[in-house]
Amino acid sequence: MSLAAMPSSAQGLQTFLAFDFGLKRTGVATGNSLTRTATPQASIAAVGDARFAAVESRLKEWQPDALVVGIPFHPDGASHENTARALKFARQLRGRFGLQVFEVDERYSTTEALAAGARDADAASACIILEQFLRSLP
Repeated sequence: MSLAAMPSSAQGLQTFLAFDFGLKRTGVATGNSLTRTATPQASIAAVGDARFAAVESRLKEWQPDALVVGIPFHPDGASHENTARALKFARQLRGRFGLQVFEVDERYSTTEALAAGARDADAASACIILEQFLRSLP
């Protein structure tokens, strides 16, 4: 889903699993559209196929209706290497698991998580990303 089309296409979906993609660790959070809140979960400290095995385990545990992936940009909105990596991760999630995947601009989520004193900044960042998404729903 494009960033602009995100909110209206989420109507009827209730539970979400969000990811803050990183090269070494991927933050995870769960949330729902009823309370519009998110809860950080343990981050995934795996890469490649091991990362997707861990994602599959989380999907079985939480059974979300859809997924949310944070897409990083420079402060001015320009793309960078991690932008392309996060977009690829979102495409791979769609292809492997057949769930709807929403992409959310995640500028400053890690900075916000660290400023709040998060012990697991990746999971806290995923939580921030998901709550931003949930607030955008109609």
